[in-house]
Amino acid sequence: MNKGFKRIIVAIFLLVLFLPSYGQSINELRKEKEKTGQEIEYINNLLKETDQNTKTSISRMTMLEKKIRLQESLISNISNELSYLDSTIIRSSQNLDSLKADLTLIKNRYANMLRYARRNQDMNNQLLFLLSAEDFNQAYKRFTYLKQYADYRKTQVKEITDLQSKLANLVEELNNKKFDKTQLLSSKISLSDKYEKQKADQKEYYVLLQKKEKDLRKKLENQQKIAARLEQEIEKSIAEEARRIASKASAKSAAGLGVKASPERKILSDDFSKNKGKLPWPVSKGLVTDHFGEHPDPLLKHVTRRNSGIDITTLSGTKARAVFKGEVTKVLQNIGGNMAIIIRHGSYLTVYSNLASVSVQVGQMVDTKQEIGTIYTDKEDDNKTVLKFQLWYENNKQDPEKWINI
Repeated sequence: MNKGFKRIIVAIFLLVLFLPSYGQSINELRKEKEKTGQEIEYINNLLKETDQNTKTSISRMTMLEKKIRLQESLISNISNELSYLDSTIIRSSQNLDSLKADLTLIKNRYANMLRYARRNQDMNNQLLFLLSAEDFNQAYKRFTYLKQYADYRKTQVKEITDLQSKLANLVEELNNKKFDKTQLLSSKISLSDKYEKQKADQKEYYVLLQKKEKDLRKKLENQQKIAARLEQEIEKSIAEEARRIASKASAKSAAGLGVKASPERKILSDDFSKNKGKLPWPVSKGLVTDHFGEHPDPLLKHVTRRNSGIDITTLSGTKARAVFKGEVTKVLQNIGGNMAIIIRHGSYLTVYSNLASVSVQVGQMVDTKQEIGTIYTDKEDDNKTVLKFQLWYENNKQDPEKWINI
């Protein structure tokens, strides 16, 4: 095998080695881009629902901010994909140029060999070459040599043809990359324009909300009162159950029986705790618009928000669903005019509030992802649909975002 052909094989090997990693990396970027695009589209649908009402709300402001962050992420993703394409286009072009030069070299050498063969090895010369052998053994060796030489020429023709086909495929792939780059550039320009408009809209909306500060403060106070009532009911429910368990334990102790925790409850608790970070969402699809714990209000100055769980904004008509199997221990009525459900999972509790209606009853066993009620859509408050979701370990509040599969 000559030096030129070896260089071609090495170049093709490098391209074959590089292309799978290119495909894998570019596919990951595109999957991330597609996921971000779907999230933006979902927020657009939420915003369309709130557009039906002219009232202003902090949740709408939160959705706008989330959309802007997603657009920033999408623009960054496209920039990364463009950079990746640029580098692969440069490397592919360099490899193609090298392959073309080497292929030209080997084709020229092959042409020279053919011209030499025509001048010096016609049928007569080959016959004389055989007849001039000193003995039969030498004649056989010369015959074998001529056959190998003919086979080598055929092999070279096939190798050149195969290389030309591979080069054509690489050229087509390079052109596809260049086309992808053109499309991405166009998409980035369009998205950047939308991003700037969203930023301007967000500023205008922020100014509008500031003018409504008095109403917003009053609304927040009312929400915190409702949250406090719900928390009292949860603590009351926990205390009632603790008293029942203590009463049973006391009765067993008086009867001389050993006091043991319910094995079913322990198994359920263990199963629940093993699923930390993997629990399904309490809705089929939604957006977290308020987080757990204490944090500054995004608009109102010197105001701290307190949330015993998380707020999930979703589309009108969406059903709440259990995040894990368990028993419905309480259905609360008139919590701020709406309903709430408490489900026990061993030592854990999950709470689903701001429901318009429920489809389960106290004592009922539910399965993971089972629908338990319809979330309330507030026509008087920006037409928003918000599930308030909490997670407790006995009387200790937990951050739901650490438990559900975000």
